[in-house]
Amino acid sequence: MLSDYQDVMKRIITGDESWIYAYDPETDDQSAEYRAKGEPKPKKPRQSKSKIKVMLTVFFDHRGVVQSEFLQTGQAVNKEYYLSVMRRLSEAIRKKRPELWADNFWFLHHDNAPSHTALILREFFAKNSTNIVPQAPYSPDLAPCDFWLFRKLKRPLRGNRFESIGDIKRESLRALKAIPETDFNNC
Repeated sequence: MLSDYQDVMKRIITGDESWIYAYDPETDDQSAEYRAKGEPKPKKPRQSKSKIKVMLTVFFDHRGVVQSEFLQTGQAVNKEYYLSVMRRLSEAIRKKRPELWADNFWFLHHDNAPSHTALILREFFAKNSTNIVPQAPYSPDLAPCDFWLFRKLKRPLRGNRFESIGDIKRESLRALKAIPETDFNNC
């Protein structure tokens, strides 16, 4: 069935937002250590995510990232902000994916967050004839950003302490660019 819809799948651009922290503890498997049989577990201090964070918005397709941007400090993800993101995404698609831009040959997939489904956004999508792939409610398992991209992006950042928001942004973009095109295609 997937092979029947391969051409359609290549026309989908999906995106979402996620927080990137100045410090995010390693996962259990990242911090695992070898111990000899009977050797006690080393004591480790309890660690939690830092309060310093920045929100990253990413849109991608089967070839890679189409657009990424960071939320400005003090700004909220609301319908006005997301409308401006959609305008910038449209321009990025026109420049980076002209074959999809021609004849409006692409589909947008995003979740059902209130800022994504507000009336002002639905009017924008209707005016620009944007094709929307519906997202089933309460189904993050169907959102590639949630089940794949953000996990892949954040894994190399975990366990590192970043001194500033600029450092977080720089390292996040570096990790995002390090994801090979074949991984996007497989996703």
